[in-house]
Amino acid sequence: MEKKYSIFHLEGGLGKHVLSTAVAKCIKNNHPDRELIIVCAYPEVFLNLDFVDRVYRIGMTPYFYDDYIKDKESLIFKHEPYFTSDHINKKLPLIINWCKLLGLDYNNEQPVLSFNLRQQQIANAKWQREKPVMVIQTNGGPLQEQPYPYSWTRDIPYDVAQNIVNHFSKYYHIIQICRDQSNVLQNVEAHFESMSNMELFSLLAYAQKRILIDSCLQHAAAAMKLPSTVLWIGTSPVVFGYNMHNNITAELPNTVKLPDSYLFDYNFNGMVHECPLFDTNIFNINEIIESLK
Repeated sequence: MEKKYSIFHLEGGLGKHVLSTAVAKCIKNNHPDRELIIVCAYPEVFLNLDFVDRVYRIGMTPYFYDDYIKDKESLIFKHEPYFTSDHINKKLPLIINWCKLLGLDYNNEQPVLSFNLRQQQIANAKWQREKPVMVIQTNGGPLQEQPYPYSWTRDIPYDVAQNIVNHFSKYYHIIQICRDQSNVLQNVEAHFESMSNMELFSLLAYAQKRILIDSCLQHAAAAMKLPSTVLWIGTSPVVFGYNMHNNITAELPNTVKLPDSYLFDYNFNGMVHECPLFDTNIFNINEIIESLK
């Protein structure tokens, strides 16, 4: 019997890849008789998933057409959900919108991550500390493409983050995840060095408390079923978030001017001239602390 294939091609950042594991699962559930082939930028996200048959990195697809397309019965799932009306107008969560765009019947599929034995062993050696671990991700985004070390649209303001650390540092070993040019908090162990993405994700499993931003770790926490506190500034938990998390949204001024915004309101990189803030008093610190308790 000749094999049939579902080919899922996706692009974008690491967090989008983790979220897309739910879409991949939905493709498999809708087409269980087809082998699922993934073409993406971060293959490691999919390698351990039992419903994925083969993973290719974008640009490294030798003989792909001959193997999966030519004279084959293949379904191609290669659409960009960011440029749909439902996403731009913040009507639907990204997972649901993506499945709708691909013509799939969505049945509450959620992101998933899986760690093989060696990944578990390495993580166990890397993240154990004498005190219970708390993770705070203050800064996110790609290390090379983002022009500023601090993005006002999604990074935690330094004084807000430090207040959180001051409250918990006596009882927890706090690990800060940030970019290499970001401000390091006091009384934390800062990590911004290069490590594998699976090593980074595994940190969440060793943390008793997690305070995150709209970046890859909040998607990974959802995939690992680890409820976390997630702070939102310029992006929407309705679109990118998960109900399992405690989502706390900043209060932004109404006097926002967006002269260079086209289809979206805020740029992930945080354009300096569009910043509406004149101080960092955008979160209720007590609400954050109570959510972590």
